Amino acid sequence: MTNIPAAVLMGAVAMGSFVVMLFFLRFWRQTSDSFFLLFGVAFGIDSITRFTLAIVQVSAEAEPLFYLGRLVMFGLIILAIIRKNRLAK
Repeated sequence: MTNIPAAVLMGAVAMGSFVVMLFFLRFWRQTSDSFFLLFGVAFGIDSITRFTLAIVQVSAEAEPLFYLGRLVMFGLIILAIIRKNRLAK
């Protein structure tokens, strides 16, 4: 396992991302707007990625694979913003 303070902070950030995901999914259920769904899924991926990084001993060769989740997360956020702006026009 990684050093304990870093793992605790990474776990706290993962918990924060999970709570944000729950808020976005609640807003999606109320409005049925795909913007909130995409943001909720993005923060869910972020939460899983950060939790996994906190509990797994990652080698230098495998570490970039964990950041693919963040790439997908930011891609979903960009997609949500583009879709929302196109629907507004």
